Amino acid sequence: MAAGETFAPEGRQWCDIRTGARIRQWTAHRSIHHHPFFLIPAYDDAMTWLFFVSHRTGSPQIFACERETGILVQLTDHPDIAEWSVSPSRDGCYVYFTAGTGAWRVDTRMFRTEELLNFGAAEMREGGMVGAAMGTTAVSYDNAWWAVPVKIGLVSRLVIIDTQTGLHDIILERDSIGHPEFHPDDASLLHYGGPYHNRVWVINRDGTGHREALPRIGTQWLVHEAWMPGTRELSVTNWPHGMLAVDIDTGRTRPLCAFNAWHAISNRQGTHIVADTTYPDIGLQLFTTTGDGEPRTLCYPEAWNLGAHWQTDHCPYDDEDYQQGKWTVHAPQHTHPYPSFSPDGRFTIYTSDCSGFSQIYEVELPSE
Repeated sequence: MAAGETFAPEGRQWCDIRTGARIRQWTAHRSIHHHPFFLIPAYDDAMTWLFFVSHRTGSPQIFACERETGILVQLTDHPDIAEWSVSPSRDGCYVYFTAGTGAWRVDTRMFRTEELLNFGAAEMREGGMVGAAMGTTAVSYDNAWWAVPVKIGLVSRLVIIDTQTGLHDIILERDSIGHPEFHPDDASLLHYGGPYHNRVWVINRDGTGHREALPRIGTQWLVHEAWMPGTRELSVTNWPHGMLAVDIDTGRTRPLCAFNAWHAISNRQGTHIVADTTYPDIGLQLFTTTGDGEPRTLCYPEAWNLGAHWQTDHCPYDDEDYQQGKWTVHAPQHTHPYPSFSPDGRFTIYTSDCSGFSQIYEVELPSE
């Protein structure tokens, strides 16, 4: 199967029997599918295309679904794609990804791939399957910049690539760098995740202003931070006790919710947050960014949510058994829903392997 090949629509629609929400399934092939990491938009701004990864060819390749027709289009036929590195541009013209030791993009109109930068002998990602090991990357909202974490020996580097010229700068070197995200309103500002014991960091695109935004207290498990549009705040999960927002300039925090919100992100309108849940799985939850009111259940993805280390009330990496290597993390990421909003805020995309193979789903949000 080659880049440019099309596949007949595989979708179907129904309503969640417990919430009544309308759900559309976009993929059905008996193989792994997932949309980009929840910090990364899965749609172009016009919502013509929905971008995702499919293993149907025998290896992870980038696909797009034309939402109006449901037709699926294979965009890449490329070896060694790091499947969680996928980051589409907002205009839908390119999808950026890493493969092997290179930083690549595919032209979604011509299906032509080009290498913007090669890192030589880089390992690209840390070992494992979570955090920095996932190798997520991020394109700025204006499509001008691409942030790529790279692991070289014991050093992690945050590389910023100019998408027009291909020129790049290394703006940071440290022990661990994962999950960068450009601010949705300011392409000169990013956050990223450091090691578990000091996780939440911000930095300017030119490398200045590097600082920890939210030091943890005791054995808190601070994780899954995300920008909140229209503010200088990050939403942060304090697993499993709820979420808080932190102002990156003042350090002021405020509560957002008090349930086990897992992977959570705000819509572009800055009004609501969607979160998946586990231990227990109470479905996808929708709640306001003001922290007022009760969360509302959107639907029940019934994904496997693999990762027994989440069944805890503190950061498990602090435990002696982990420190001594007596257990390791097993958390295949395609078993996690990773909900995120459509640009217009009307839908939430998520992944679920409830059928035995992870597929792409879209739930329509209730009208207010």
